[in-house]
Amino acid sequence: MKIDIDQNSGFCFGVVYAIQMAEDELDADGQLYCLGDIVHNDIEVKRLNAKGLQIINHEDLKKLRDCKVLIRAHGEPPQTYITALENNIELLDASCPVVLKLQNRVKLAYDKLLDRDAQIVIYGIPGHAEVNGLMGQTNQRAIIITTEDDLEKIDFTRPIAFFSQTTKSTDKFYHLATLIRERAAIKGNAEVSVNDTICRQVSNREPQLQKFSSQHDVIIFVAGKKSSNGKVLYNVCKQANPNSFFVSDESEVNPSWFDNANSVGICGATSTPMWLMEKVKGAIEQMVQPEPVQ
Repeated sequence: MKIDIDQNSGFCFGVVYAIQMAEDELDADGQLYCLGDIVHNDIEVKRLNAKGLQIINHEDLKKLRDCKVLIRAHGEPPQTYITALENNIELLDASCPVVLKLQNRVKLAYDKLLDRDAQIVIYGIPGHAEVNGLMGQTNQRAIIITTEDDLEKIDFTRPIAFFSQTTKSTDKFYHLATLIRERAAIKGNAEVSVNDTICRQVSNREPQLQKFSSQHDVIIFVAGKKSSNGKVLYNVCKQANPNSFFVSDESEVNPSWFDNANSVGICGATSTPMWLMEKVKGAIEQMVQPEPVQ
């Protein structure tokens, strides 16, 4: 049976940069704090934890003094930088440049529209690290929408600036944008600014995964259960190939999935390390090896 790993899957450049920065510091010092999971993959977090990376939250940050703290690719709100300055904390800032650009655009839009009673609307997941950073650019006043039902939160008589979390679906973003424009037009509001802030390195994986998934009998999608991007990309695989299965590691692979398969494709999220996909491939190879002839 043929088993392929999608070479376009795995860490995006922002995650690669954050992990490399962490490993360089750990190699030099043997210890480093990280504000939140460095990546939404528990197995990779455990690997780095074994090297000395200690995950902290924002309450922990307030208690720390005179140390180094890594900011992961998701970015942080302004208050984090203020806290670090007050506590003499050296920040190793691995914020993704795409996220930083989005933060800047949201901040500029908020400052520009504040005196016009306008609304900043963000397509994203409430509580997600990246979204928390964006909320901080608007003094927590942005409106977060995830589904069509959330459109009820918006006052369509007022100006609207619409943005997106960088890892969301492009199709769903533009679908929501169309609905926002339609409802605003009904209310006589022509001031709707739609800002496509989705990372193309992420969104371009959707057509690539559609093609990859259709080329195999079975798809094994590897990602952490916390990964927002993983959920989006897994659904892309599932739509292209109903025989797609989501696993966090090799222990969750079921041998019965391959009973009638001639080819298996392994792929993953932007938070999935290549070494983990290779480990899953090795486990599948062990499962499907023919019994030795007696």
